[in-house]
Amino acid sequence: MNEHQPAFHVAVEDLERFIDQALQAAGADMASAEATTRALVTASRMGTDSHGLRLLPHYVRALEGGRINGHPALRFSQRLPATGYLDADDALGHLAGYRAMAEASEMAEAVGVGAVAVGKSSHFGAAGCYALAAAERGLIGLAVCNSDAFVLLHEGTVPFHGTNPIAFAAPVAGERPYLLDMATSSIPWNRVQQYGAIGRELPDQVAADGAGRVTRTPREVAALLPLGGSDFGFKGAGLGGMVEVLSSTLSGMLNGFRLLPMGGPDFATPRGVGHFFLAMQPEAFVESDAFAAGLRDYLADLRAQPAQEGSEVLAPGDREWRCLACRDVEGIPLDSANQVAYAALAERFGLRPLAPLR
Repeated sequence: MNEHQPAFHVAVEDLERFIDQALQAAGADMASAEATTRALVTASRMGTDSHGLRLLPHYVRALEGGRINGHPALRFSQRLPATGYLDADDALGHLAGYRAMAEASEMAEAVGVGAVAVGKSSHFGAAGCYALAAAERGLIGLAVCNSDAFVLLHEGTVPFHGTNPIAFAAPVAGERPYLLDMATSSIPWNRVQQYGAIGRELPDQVAADGAGRVTRTPREVAALLPLGGSDFGFKGAGLGGMVEVLSSTLSGMLNGFRLLPMGGPDFATPRGVGHFFLAMQPEAFVESDAFAAGLRDYLADLRAQPAQEGSEVLAPGDREWRCLACRDVEGIPLDSANQVAYAALAERFGLRPLAPLR
């Protein structure tokens, strides 16, 4: 296959079929494959391909290497009426994430709030998938996760925190949920790779070289800057630390600085990633009509604010929901690099290749 051929689009259902089959062929059980497929396709439908379809070859490698347990026995223990701990048994993080948020949501529906710490897990893709799962049940959801060191501390010279994402979602009556999904670094690591692949210069104040100096050249990047850049990075570093405490310390796992790197070379040893999930029932705090009206008014006021010429003010999630609506009709784009990767998986596992829509 030509590695420089143009992107083509694939139907959502075809992508779901392929990812599920590939994961099961690599050793994942049905529940693990289903949860991972759900998360990856959700991310790509919303335009976050870096945490969507692009990750399939990585998970296949981690399953086959033994880093990830494809047939885990997840063990949930409810410690108090609104708290619990999930031992993920080195599962795919997507299975752990959806299970943990489901447990948190059930507690929230019963007593108003539910919180679950997760240990012995692995990379779980886009954090927004799990916050969204709570919002789809009419709950407010929060999801955070630690990761291996990519990000400098403020005025630091070596990576210490991971990109440590924060995702928050809230149900909106008659509309798609409010959805915030952000890294606590200035940009995600995948953005560096993407810009390097197309020969594009990075924005200023987002990445640093091996000496901790700001650089805009992707090939020079050794670390990311925390949100806020070199002047105000104490804010992003503080948020990254908050995520670290919730996801690794509260779950009894290693902090991100001590985690094995996601990219290998060791694909045999489980990494022990930690997550944290919170679900809240709005009616436990205020009348449901008041919550719905207040959030609707807030979003209407936000979107009505004056914008710079040629632009518009968007609420968190607006861009993603527009992308999802478009991709559900036109298909999900598969660039040349992913065409090669998916074709190789199809040949290796004897799967029906993805069929281009156009």
